[in-house]
Amino acid sequence: MGESDTTVIPSIQIANDVIASIAGLAAAEVDGVAGMAGGLTGGISEMLGKRGPTKGVKLEVDGNRVGLDLYVVVRYGGKIPEIAGQLQEKVKVQIENMTGLVVTHVNIHVQGVSFASEPPTAES
Repeated sequence: MGESDTTVIPSIQIANDVIASIAGLAAAEVDGVAGMAGGLTGGISEMLGKRGPTKGVKLEVDGNRVGLDLYVVVRYGGKIPEIAGQLQEKVKVQIENMTGLVVTHVNIHVQGVSFASEPPTAES
């Protein structure tokens, strides 16, 4: 066996904003989630017209392991424990599938309830 039998795979580095974006986009797909809560810095970004999928996502990265805290607003009438469970599963699966990282935890922090009705459809 010579040196040509060895395959060198370069290391891949994934920016934290990419991981947070994956989490934010996955959360947006969960029925019952009205949006993400951004806290003070998120509020300032929104006032400046800068919204992004990283809003409401806090990461703890340690090597190939990542823990997340999601700050969400749920729709009125939704069952919060069910929405939280779906959020945890969807975010975990998407991050692990897309990045190969191990998700250690996904904590859900419900920051509010949205009473707004659904946006009008194209049919009306």
